[in-house]
Amino acid sequence: MRIGKDQYYLKIAETIAVRSTCLRRQYGAVIVNNDIIVATGYNGAPRGEPNCCDAGKCYCREHPTPLDPHAAGHGSQYGSCVAVHAEQNAITCAARKDMQGGTLYLATTDLEVDPAPCNICDRMIKNAGITKVVTRAGAL
Repeated sequence: MRIGKDQYYLKIAETIAVRSTCLRRQYGAVIVNNDIIVATGYNGAPRGEPNCCDAGKCYCREHPTPLDPHAAGHGSQYGSCVAVHAEQNAITCAARKDMQGGTLYLATTDLEVDPAPCNICDRMIKNAGITKVVTRAGAL
């Protein structure tokens, strides 16, 4: 049986998440517009900076932070973590005109978690002109 397009793009986002350099949680994002993949991204250190997986340590593992992306305070220590979120990496790799009216697919390798953009990523998604975010739970 052929899978639907949402499942197809979510599977691609899950595969992209495997490239994450974060020791705590791996996320992948795919921006799609008019059935064309515009950009992809995964969470990790900025280009040229040491990755947590290479350094063997993670700020978020060493300090208490909310794990649940829906919990109050999720993303509140964003400035302390070196990682750039998957959504941000995807958005910065695309032209705004290509994202207008598009959909962002967000996935994680942790099957017990349904990801959701933090408030900073949510604002970036809106500012980029992306009109829909899809996760395993459906559209946000």
